[in-house]
Amino acid sequence: MSVLNSKVTILRRGCGRYIAALVCMSAIAVEAAANPEAAAEQPAPPAAASELPAISVEINYVTKQYAEPPPLSLLDKVLTDEGVQGARVALKENNMTGRLLNHTYTLKETIVPAKDDIVGPMKELLAAGQRFFLANLEQADLLAVADLPEARDALIFNVRASDDELRGANCRPNLFHIMPSYAMRADALAQYLLWKKWRQWFLIVGQKPEDLAYAAAIKRAASRYGAKIVEERVYKFDAGSRRTDSGHQQIQTQMPMLTQGVPQHDVVFVADMSETFGDYLQYRTSVPRPVVGSHGLQALAWHRSFEQYAGTQMQNRFERAANRSMTERDYAAWLGMRAFGEAVTRTSKSDVAGVRAYMMSKEFGVAGFKGQGMTFRTWDHQMRQPVLLSGARALVSISPQDGFLHQKFLTDTLGYDEPETQCRMTKKPN
Repeated sequence: MSVLNSKVTILRRGCGRYIAALVCMSAIAVEAAANPEAAAEQPAPPAAASELPAISVEINYVTKQYAEPPPLSLLDKVLTDEGVQGARVALKENNMTGRLLNHTYTLKETIVPAKDDIVGPMKELLAAGQRFFLANLEQADLLAVADLPEARDALIFNVRASDDELRGANCRPNLFHIMPSYAMRADALAQYLLWKKWRQWFLIVGQKPEDLAYAAAIKRAASRYGAKIVEERVYKFDAGSRRTDSGHQQIQTQMPMLTQGVPQHDVVFVADMSETFGDYLQYRTSVPRPVVGSHGLQALAWHRSFEQYAGTQMQNRFERAANRSMTERDYAAWLGMRAFGEAVTRTSKSDVAGVRAYMMSKEFGVAGFKGQGMTFRTWDHQMRQPVLLSGARALVSISPQDGFLHQKFLTDTLGYDEPETQCRMTKKPN
């Protein structure tokens, strides 16, 4: 076989039915131009996209207009499109790949008023044959739609709720979780605090259910990693408005009162997911200590300061589309949409069974600008992923931390591992 024949054969072997196919076709054309006779000995090149089977995939973004807590910082604007903007950006990316393969993706957005029930609109979508969902829903609504008999064979991606119960006792076979759990967040911070040898934690908790849920995860992390919560206190004040002089004075008085007389501690660990008081703690504690948790140093799926692994390019692309920075919920919706696209691209299947089987296989992995392919845990359907540890303006670290080992996936050191899980998929109603 001639040298040209060898080159063409090698190039053709690298051609698949995915994006690389068109690149390979171009390379083959360059090699064959110099010797048409040798090129004629080779089989026909891969089919053009128009000759491939057409596949159409509709993904549904469903949410309610929940009352969002106003940001404590005047630098952060109130967002009304958090989450859906990430899905829209990922839709364009999926279609860029899809054009090469004759795959088409569409996004249907369903936004329900806060006072209305999500179940009715969800039933209509399911009755129309829709089976792929990005759910920007709180825990109660998420379980209500997942438990619908019509949703038995649907794939519902949770892009909002961090509740550990959704990955534990309240897990569902048709629910997959893109957003990190509270346990993953607490473990990510705990690993870093242990690396810093900051083992004494003073815990301050809000009074909302989500505050208590995160506090439970923090206590679990302390026990798991050998840290000590020296004292726990509940924030019971009525926070004043920082936008008035009296508000500033009230906060400046409240925070030292809340934090005085505490045993020796290394950090103030705050659980204020409801955005009531957490930002007020920094620089106002009775003794100078770092603030970590829901404020201060936070454990997040995404942060605007992240620039590694082409994160800057991702941020720039999102800002051009949405005219603002990407939030954690935007990233979760973007990642969920990309996971759907990855499964369809790799399998050329658009049915629920085919997509689900691939997502749960060892071959699946979706790129998320975090330096590794991200996969789903088989026991609770949580997406494995590194967790960013960031301050307000700069990345501090990424967990899992060096030295925390696992026999299979280092990311399984974050959150509930398989021997610890309370999830029993087979016992659920669907």
